Amino acid sequence: MKLFRRRPALPAASRPPLDGEERVVAWCSCEQGGVVVATNRGIWLPAASDRLGWHEIHKASWSGRELRITPAEVAEERDGYTVLVDGPVTSFLLLEPGEVPDQVRSRVTRSVAYTTHHELPEGAVRVVGRRVAGLDGLSWAVRYDAGTPVDQPEIVQATDDLVGAAQKTVAPPP
Repeated sequence: MKLFRRRPALPAASRPPLDGEERVVAWCSCEQGGVVVATNRGIWLPAASDRLGWHEIHKASWSGRELRITPAEVAEERDGYTVLVDGPVTSFLLLEPGEVPDQVRSRVTRSVAYTTHHELPEGAVRVVGRRVAGLDGLSWAVRYDAGTPVDQPEIVQATDDLVGAAQKTVAPPP
């Protein structure tokens, strides 16, 4: 009986082009072909040419066999924050998931440093401050609820005020 089970190393042919300080924390093969590689900086998905950072994932779910990732897409850049929307959901059937689902869940969750949901004069918005691996400080973003008139001046001003207040609550004292 082995006391410690060690997973085989990621095959060199499947290794993505990692940054200097990036390291593989888990990986597994997919039924569709290719591998899912979780690193300390994000996740490399099959056929992707770049890593999806943990802070760039809106939602991740695990069914016991299928990993579903909903990335964030930039809708608009505003002063001090970004307006995000859901990107297309991608699903992967993991053959031997190992630690991949747990690593995805914990790292996406740890990337969220601040989150609040606010009602607006019309609709609502979620304000989120996220940690970005390898960078100091937080990256600020908002995600409007469906049906919120995001371009109305009073909505934009209310959002600016909410993000500014959130940034002040987490800013280190001078």
